[in-house]
Amino acid sequence: MSNKVAGASSSKVSGMSREQDPPATLTPKLRFSGFDASWTCEPLSTILKEYRIKNTAGRDVFSVSMESGIVNQIEHLGRSFAASDTSHYTVGRRFDVVYTKSPLKAFPFGVVKQCKFDGEVALSPLYGVFTPLNPHLGLMVEAYFESPNRSKTFLSPLCQKGAKNTLQITNTHFLSGCLPLPKQPAEQQKIAECLTTLDKVIAAQSQKLDALKTHKKGLMQQLFPREGETLPRLRFPEFQNAPEWQVIRMEQIGRVIRGASPRPKGDSRYYGGPVPRLMVQDVTRDGKWVTPRIDSLTEAGARLSRPCPAGTLTIVCSGSVGVVSFLAVDACIHDGFLALINIDESIAAKDFIFHTLSTLREQFEKSATHGGVFTNLTTTGIDLFEIKCPDIPEQQRIATCLTSLDDLITAHSAKLSALKTHKKGLMQQLFPSAGEVEA
Repeated sequence: MSNKVAGASSSKVSGMSREQDPPATLTPKLRFSGFDASWTCEPLSTILKEYRIKNTAGRDVFSVSMESGIVNQIEHLGRSFAASDTSHYTVGRRFDVVYTKSPLKAFPFGVVKQCKFDGEVALSPLYGVFTPLNPHLGLMVEAYFESPNRSKTFLSPLCQKGAKNTLQITNTHFLSGCLPLPKQPAEQQKIAECLTTLDKVIAAQSQKLDALKTHKKGLMQQLFPREGETLPRLRFPEFQNAPEWQVIRMEQIGRVIRGASPRPKGDSRYYGGPVPRLMVQDVTRDGKWVTPRIDSLTEAGARLSRPCPAGTLTIVCSGSVGVVSFLAVDACIHDGFLALINIDESIAAKDFIFHTLSTLREQFEKSATHGGVFTNLTTTGIDLFEIKCPDIPEQQRIATCLTSLDDLITAHSAKLSALKTHKKGLMQQLFPSAGEVEA
């Protein structure tokens, strides 16, 4: 039975406006001991205030990055994208919350971050900049919006897509959205301190990983001869008196074979079966081993191509040309944008060739043909490509050194991923579920 009275709205029957309705009560699954009061889902305007301080003092311009947070624009992007006159930019201060209103693939309705630097900076006038009631609430707001699902659930009803995929949402409208938060300041602080500690651990691990990658890059510049030289700057002691490196063509090392795709594309006779098919989209710029994840072929489709064993060296021939990697699975088919290199290991060590080619991306890009949508690297072009090689024992010594470093990088990368996964799981427990919030 309806509770509405004819000619009157439901809010008038209850004697209060919608803004006066008591907020819903919520409880997260995981809580610190000593706290049992229900959370409330209230508008952001109750905890965030917009002051709109203008950049009249010419402060440095900062940008918002999903991975790095709010960072100096020149240091992060390599150059400034700001207007020549930034006096109309908004000032951001430590602990402020910033909403970008710029769509990203995982965050189609924009990104929300907290300022964690000392001092004051200039931020784009397109951003929303808000000061929280306390730093702990600001960090909780940022943490809430780190989840793509929570971000979409919150922002989707508030945003409209404009021309050229721009987001139409005012700062006032953003602040009207309701967020589940604890009422007790002590619980807010406890959660914020937990997240801060975890963020510091993740940042330290990320720095370790970056340092290892930088070390490897510098080491490779020393272990391989520079352009126009036949000896590296750094050589292992046992090879100090070894012969100079020799220049040889790729066709002397092994056979280069372009991948293939059955035609017609998508035919169920050839596609969708049990045989893995490596796509160029599976290959990443910094991954040594690649696994097919996108496509597969039937047995009939596989017979029209050339199956490759695990450990086959692969090179991208269209798009991001020159990216090399090893195939991680057996009996796999390569698509037409990739080539495989069957290396004669009596002439060259596979790991050495992998690391050598990894240093030559720019040369591959220069030698590729440019036309249409993609750049293209032909098998003939790869065959004629010249590289420098020492004798096999020195190749193997260099490869062993760099492979050990790769293994260390992989281990630290896995640890960083585990920490991020742990934080993601923790956040799912520290905030009420999406179902509760919607209810």
